[in-house]
Formats: sequence, structure tokens, C-alpha cells
Amino acid sequence: MAVDRVLLAAPRGFCAGVEMAIKALAWMVRAFEPPVYCYHEIVHNQSVVRRFEEQGVVFVDDIASVPEGRPLMLSAHGSAPEVVAAARAKGGYVVDAVCPLVTKVHHEVKVRAGKGYQIVYVGHEGHEEAVGTMAVAPDSIHRVESVEEVEALGELDGPVAMLAQTTLSHRDWKGVMEAAQDRWPDLWTPGRSDLCFATTNRQGALAEIAPECDAVIVIGSANSSNTVALEKLARQAGTPRVLRVNAASELPDDLSGVVGVTAGASAPDSLVEEVLAALDPVNGVEEVRITDEDEYFPPPRNLRDLLNVVDAAATLSLGGPVQDRPSVNERSVRAADVLSSL
Repeated sequence: MAVDRVLLAAPRGFCAGVEMAIKALAWMVRAFEPPVYCYHEIVHNQSVVRRFEEQGVVFVDDIASVPEGRPLMLSAHGSAPEVVAAARAKGGYVVDAVCPLVTKVHHEVKVRAGKGYQIVYVGHEGHEEAVGTMAVAPDSIHRVESVEEVEALGELDGPVAMLAQTTLSHRDWKGVMEAAQDRWPDLWTPGRSDLCFATTNRQGALAEIAPECDAVIVIGSANSSNTVALEKLARQAGTPRVLRVNAASELPDDLSGVVGVTAGASAPDSLVEEVLAALDPVNGVEEVRITDEDEYFPPPRNLRDLLNVVDAAATLSLGGPVQDRPSVNERSVRAADVLSSL
């Protein structure tokens, strides 16, 4: 390779929802004897999923596959109400690691459907988040993915609302939204966008560097919606060469000039570091940061309670004072560090 320099987009990599979900599953692995079960991939990243599988986590696509009484986590993408109910009926310890931004959309679907709205939902067919969201009010929701699909919808009785999968590209969302507004002038939309702030930030950072790059490397898995959106954005920006890779081992050996690097919201820092080392730019790495992210999503309440119990038991077993011990400060722990320590 003859890479001159690397422009490194920031923010990149883990978002607050992924941070929360990964730490939550890691703590379950430490608190329970294997196997620990997880409904769907905890996040859409091959290396993260493999790391947990090595620790005895079993990922399933059907709650019926989970033995009675076994600990179970529900993924960050959100689950259908009937899935949540079936999980709790298994009688094991259940942690719902759904991202709070997805929970917001589920709530909006429930409220709008309850008020008699027909909901036009912009989301990718078959994506776990879209499947879970549509199951909240299946008789009132209509999934679309393009301007053509908006135009092809039949007549909708009553008021119409528009909601979206959180990981969509802004460019994809904008065109569909405008088509819906043209068709239904009184279209209801939420006061605060459904699109994830982290997805938006990563797209904005990439848009900043893409025009200057001879090639852009997007790190992340093919089933990650926000990663695919980054890849698409780089192509739309006119970057001559755009590559999505799962790991440094997938990099071609003929890259040259200025190379941009970013990572989807479920890609760990370790993958970024490996890619930078493989590129080995002659004139170094320049980070281009458009904003700082300080959002924090705490783990689900029942998991926080479990953490405190485990911590108290460990303190007691070592002969320490349980009442005077410092509280568990999981906010200060990075998911990347938790992953590497598994």
C-alpha cells in the first residue's frame, strides 16, 4: 500500500445504545453460568457477536428455542410486544436491552394508533428494528422504503402519521418524507426526529471528509443498517472508491493517496485501530471531528439491581464492609474495554 494520509471521521463507532447493550450482555455473562441466551444479535457486528459466542452466549431467532428458566437478553433493536411477553413467560432472568431511541418510536406508534392514525413507517424490510416496531400496531402501520412505495400506498382512512427506523440515512428519509407530505398535507410527524443522533453524527462526519478522499473505508457488518448508510453516503459524495470491511484483513493492498476511515455505530474501536495500522499512512492520521457525543444510556433497572447485588456479594466474600463500599459506577466503563476483557 502507498497511503499518503488518513482522514479519520469523528464521531465514529459505538453509539450510546450499543455501549449500553454490550455492557449489559457482558455483565449477564459474568453473573450467570453459561449458556446465556440473546434474542437476535445483540448488535449487528460480526466481531462483537463472535466474542460473545466464545463466552457461551447463544443467539436465537425464536424465543421457543430458549430453555425454561435460562437468562435471556433482548437485543438493542427492540422486540415485538408478544416476543417480550414470551420471554418473560420462560421464567428466567430477562433483560430488555432495547435502545431508548427505539423505545421512543414504539411509544409513538402506540399513541398514534390509539388516536386513530394510519402510520406510514419508513424502514428496511426484514430489519429487526422495523419488524419489532411494526408489531406494536400491525393493523395501523404501513412500511415503505422509497418515494415509489409512498405513491403506491392505497387510500388511508383517517389522519396519517409518519415515523421511521432510527438508523436510516437522512438523504433516504428526506425524499420519502417530502413525498408523504405532498400526498398528505396534514401529515403528523414527531417534534423530535426519529433518526438516531449518533447515525446523523456519523453521516455528518463522513460527509465532511469524503470529498477530499481517494478512497473511503467503512468499518462494519453488511447487516448493519447505519453502516450500509455510511457506505451509500460516501458513494453519493462521489468518492472514487468506497469499501466496507469487517476487519483489516479484508483491506485490498493497492490503496493509495488520501484514505477516509469511519465505522458504523456497532463497530468496536479495536477494528478501527487495526485498519489504521494496516493502512500505515506515510503522513499520519488526521482526525476530523464535527461534534462531541456525551449521551449516556443507563442499563435496564433490573440489571443495575443485579450488579449491585453481585458487587455486594463479592465485597462480603472478600471480608470488606458492604455498607461502606463505593457504588458501582458502570458509566465510567467503556464497552470496548468490557469486550476486550471478556
